[in-house]
Order: sequence, then C-alpha cells, then structure tokens
Amino acid sequence: MNQDLARRLAAEALGTAFLLAVVVGSGIMGESLAGGNTAIALLGNTIATGAILVVLILIFGPLSGAHFNPAVTLSFVMQGKLEKRVALLYVAVQIAGALAGMLIAHAMFEEPLFQASAKLRTGPAQWLAEFVATFGLLATILGCVRFRVEAVPFAVGLYITAGYWFTASTSFANPAVTIARSFTDTFSGIRPLDAPGFIVAQLLAAVAATLVFGWLLAPRAAASRAAERAAE
Repeated sequence: MNQDLARRLAAEALGTAFLLAVVVGSGIMGESLAGGNTAIALLGNTIATGAILVVLILIFGPLSGAHFNPAVTLSFVMQGKLEKRVALLYVAVQIAGALAGMLIAHAMFEEPLFQASAKLRTGPAQWLAEFVATFGLLATILGCVRFRVEAVPFAVGLYITAGYWFTASTSFANPAVTIARSFTDTFSGIRPLDAPGFIVAQLLAAVAATLVFGWLLAPRAAASRAAERAAE
C-alpha cells in the first residue's frame, strides 16, 4: 500500500471515529443534563453533530475527501471518481473508525464498553425518513461539489443539523454510523435488529441521488467540457 493511500485511509478512519465520538458522546451528555426533556437532549446532540461535521470536513477533506460514510463512497464509485478497490478499503476503515469512536465515547462517560441498543427504530416511516435524509445529504454534497466546493463543509453540517429535526429517524444517513449506533444503548442508539432496514434505505437513496443529480447536472457538465475544448 502506498503512503498516499495509507494517509487517505487513516483520514477516513480518524474522521469517522471523531464523528461517532461526538454523536454518541453528545447524546449521553445531552440526556444527562436535560432532566428528562428529550427535546433539549436532542438539541444538544444536534448542535454538536452539525458543528463537528464542519470541522472534520475542513480538516480531512483535502486528505481523503472526508466521506466518513459508505453511502457517499458508493456515490463516488458510481460517478467513476473512486476505484472499487479503494472504495472497499474506505468502507472498511469507516466502519472500524465508527466502532472505535463509539467505544471511546463509552469510555469517556464510564459506560460499559460493549452494549447492544434496545431503542426501537423500525417501520416504513423510519425507512422513508432514512431514504429522504440520505438522498438530501447526497444532493447537498453533489450540488456543492459542482457549484460551490468550498461550501461543502458548512452545507453538510447545516443539512445534518436540519435533518435531525425534520426526519422521523433523526437523520442517521450513514451505514457506518448506523452500525456503530446499534452497539450503544444510549440516547443515540438503534436496535441491531433495526439497523439493516436503515442501511438498505440509505444505500438505495445514495444510488437514487447519484442518478438523479447525474442527470440534473449533466447540461452544466457538457457545457463546461465544450468551453474547455473551445479554449484549447
């Protein structure tokens, strides 16, 4: 493995680990301080997650693209922007990083390291919410990458902040996050039995968003290529 790829994989693992440490840790903190008020706990979880996404994408974006998400990685494979072999490695380190971040959050808050969530999150409404959440996340990324690449960190952070509140599922929108959250029986958890339904909805949404925005953005792409040829 060359050093560049090793650095990219390390960036994906570290970024995803930090993301999960924040998602799980802020959920624990929010619940402990909210005095039983679920809305306040969710607000604390939301603000921390949206904020850390901005920071992590700014840090790791230049290194690996800051996917932190197998659904995003799948989209980049479909667009021909990432080799399948590299994509598989990305997904592996994203999942490993997510699990590590979850364990670190447990350790910081003196929770049992190994848990299985008992939080029920299933049914057509939840699956639709995850489809919508993930479709919107990919739309945010694809649109900003094409038109305002410097805005990606802020747009993603803001979208996930909104997604926590407008989707019934609180916008997991990430298979690696979903897997890790199935092993925390805290505020942000999801039953392991319910995780596959979320993951299927997320991956289907990634495929749909990539196809839809590939079509929507095609005229601009064709015009850009024509302008480049005319300038040669």
